[in-house]
Amino acid sequence: MIIKLKDLFIHELGYKRKKKLNPLIYLFNLVLLIVFIVIIFYFMFKNVSYTFNWDSVFEYKQKFIDGFIMTIIISFFALILSFAIGLFFTYAQNSRLLMLRFFSRFYIEIIRGTPLLVQILIFFYVFANNLGFENRYIVGIFILALFAGAYVCEIIRGAIESIDIAQYETSISLGMTNYQMYRYIIFPQAFTRMIPALTGQFASIIKDSSLLSIISISEFTMNAQEVNAYTYSTFESYIPLAIGYLLLTYPISYYTKRLENNIKK
Repeated sequence: MIIKLKDLFIHELGYKRKKKLNPLIYLFNLVLLIVFIVIIFYFMFKNVSYTFNWDSVFEYKQKFIDGFIMTIIISFFALILSFAIGLFFTYAQNSRLLMLRFFSRFYIEIIRGTPLLVQILIFFYVFANNLGFENRYIVGIFILALFAGAYVCEIIRGAIESIDIAQYETSISLGMTNYQMYRYIIFPQAFTRMIPALTGQFASIIKDSSLLSIISISEFTMNAQEVNAYTYSTFESYIPLAIGYLLLTYPISYYTKRLENNIKK
């Protein structure tokens, strides 16, 4: 099989794409990318007078593992809860009850318009303490879910409102109830449109969980900060942290992309 020089660097996407990318071309570009990144890092670090000391950090490997696992647990439950909150407030925005509709807009604007760090401090030290909630892990999950829920709500609302009005009219003409219309007609179409945005939001939940260290939750970031404080090895503490978050977020992007492709087939 002969590969043209042009094919090594150019591959049409979208409706122009007629066949899948050749594995050899894929491998060539992957190696080229790795070489390019290595060269960049080499020139960036060659003048840095820093001596890496991985041995001191390796002694605290269990602390990294514990923080990594805790971040997975927090992110998992926050992800599920944020989707439930997003669905509820999507419904609330279209509710016939004016108070519920106004409250949903108030919630969305307040959450989206203020920093997560401020929300964590206020919810934990003001609301949670006054209500008697002492488990900072449960409170942290709820705060993270409440923050992400406002964005998830807008993603779902935008996807549903993007469905053509003819779909609604056809469903009503067929005698469908509101539940049947959304369950079988509207939501399946909206779901494919909201997948890319939801993927980014769910990945953000994982990264945003790092801010929970401000209320002394022993997740991945806080444990890395503690290792840095013990060893004074900044790069050695934060490089594993970056790799760990990448290991958590990349599978979400990869598998949701596959899900999106399977739905389109």
